[in-house]
Amino acid sequence: MRVVILFGSEMGTAERAAEAVADELARAHDVSIYDMSDFDTDDLNIHDFHVLVCSTYGTGELPTGAEPFFDQLDDRLPDLTGLRFAVFGLGDIVYDDTFNRGGEICAEKLTALGARQVGEHGRHDASGTVRPQDQAREWARSLPIEALATAAVAS
Repeated sequence: MRVVILFGSEMGTAERAAEAVADELARAHDVSIYDMSDFDTDDLNIHDFHVLVCSTYGTGELPTGAEPFFDQLDDRLPDLTGLRFAVFGLGDIVYDDTFNRGGEICAEKLTALGARQVGEHGRHDASGTVRPQDQAREWARSLPIEALATAAVAS
């Protein structure tokens, strides 16, 4: 099963976390990584597993790097039934009301179009002591990609 990793970043932290996820998943899967600002929503493929790595910006908004992708989704409203995805969000618990809101927006928008979120929603806290790349790598190990690939072959 091909894994497509999309990252939305403001300062580059989500990109580094996405690269760590890619490094981890590339051990067993065909992995491609894209900046959300360079990825066309028409290229979403229900046969791929998608991983979204997204920071939170400002007062709980998507980062600038994610806006073009989600603007396209809002404009086109594609039917994403059958698409499976996981989300790793980045935020800072200091902003309790909007902590990791960028990742939550990603999940909400995709599920509203019929996609299904799988695995644990990863949430990195910039106030913690764990580096985003380290937590992202560990989180990636927990993704049920093998089970999804087996289920796809069986059906």
